[in-house]
Amino acid sequence: MITILGLGYGAPGALTMEAREVLDNAREIFLRTRDHPAIAALPKHLRVHSFDARDADAIVNALIARGDAIYAVPGHPLFGEPSVREILTRARDQNISTRVIAGTSFVDATCAALALDPLARGMVIADATDLARQHFPHLDPDQPALIGQLSNRDIARDLLRVLRVLYPRDHIVTRVDAAGTRDQKIETLALAELDRTDDFGSLTTLYIPPLARPSGINALAEIIAHLRAPNGCPWDREQTHQSLRKDFLEECYEVLETLDENDIPHLREELGDLMLHIIFQTQIASESSEFLLSDVIAEVSEKLVRRHPHVFGAVQVNGKADVIANWDKIKQAENGGKKKSKMPRGLPALLRAQKVAKKMTTNSGNTTNLKNVAARVEKLSRAKNRGRALGEILFALAAHAQAKHIDAESALRKYAQDLTGF
Repeated sequence: MITILGLGYGAPGALTMEAREVLDNAREIFLRTRDHPAIAALPKHLRVHSFDARDADAIVNALIARGDAIYAVPGHPLFGEPSVREILTRARDQNISTRVIAGTSFVDATCAALALDPLARGMVIADATDLARQHFPHLDPDQPALIGQLSNRDIARDLLRVLRVLYPRDHIVTRVDAAGTRDQKIETLALAELDRTDDFGSLTTLYIPPLARPSGINALAEIIAHLRAPNGCPWDREQTHQSLRKDFLEECYEVLETLDENDIPHLREELGDLMLHIIFQTQIASESSEFLLSDVIAEVSEKLVRRHPHVFGAVQVNGKADVIANWDKIKQAENGGKKKSKMPRGLPALLRAQKVAKKMTTNSGNTTNLKNVAARVEKLSRAKNRGRALGEILFALAAHAQAKHIDAESALRKYAQDLTGF
């Protein structure tokens, strides 16, 4: 049998009675690390072996090969110790019996030190190394978070880079060292100061309180679901997919306007309004069992990963042209080998014309040119079908804009604004 024993968060007094009994009756023990305050209090008769210089795979191989051992790890065996998870998996596959002896974890000690109830607001618990590898933190800013094993400055620096995507630089956090021991130290600081020192260790934990105001996508989804509930707002409850269409389109144009004006404060506001419509539409869909918000996010996430094999796979590219070519091939494969020919009918006319011109360029290498535009303008007054003649001229201009990588829609909007001032 492999017995996996938790040594607790640090203080020798944190060892459970069950753990003490096993240690008192043991002859030999294997330690994940000697860097733990409880090691000094182990029974003197024990033969102690340490895995400090070995990685998780080597530890697992050694213990599985023995088949009978006591393996002691800091804290709780199932908190942030990959070797334990792998031992349990491989032991089950090889019919080796196991026993897990719980230990008090850094979560217990840190919550006691800060007087926190981890269930009060759904505390999130994460490993600093895992979180530091992410590009966007897998955290909810409306929930408190405990980040354990912040063991060195490099991890702190990478962690800060990730957290700043979700939290402001001046967000106040709490650093706790050696929680529950005589060396316990608690320091409150701004997030931006997280990596200012170099005195981190295996018992360093970071507490991140929720942001001051609701800021997560779950909070927005809860508000909209409440508005749609029987005790919600009569107007919101009456809305349908189609009734929101016009407002949705207006919000899209308001976002574009802020982009044209480079108005970043208003861009933030208008993106919020646009996000409101996205969540609103998914809430309506969920009530009719059409689809869920999780379906929308999962589908677009899968699509992004699938269409970026050069990032998430082994495909090699030589610049942007290869990326676009791969993207088009993957899209065609997604459509059963057929090129998708339809365009949204609600597109503005100039934007639609540019997309048509782009397809024409891709398929035939040619688009309508500008050589005869002046002649066409001259003939416009004599044309029987003036609407078609004007359309031909506008299309030629849109095709020229496409060839020159100019956004014709934005160019026209900007010129009109310059003329009128609004």
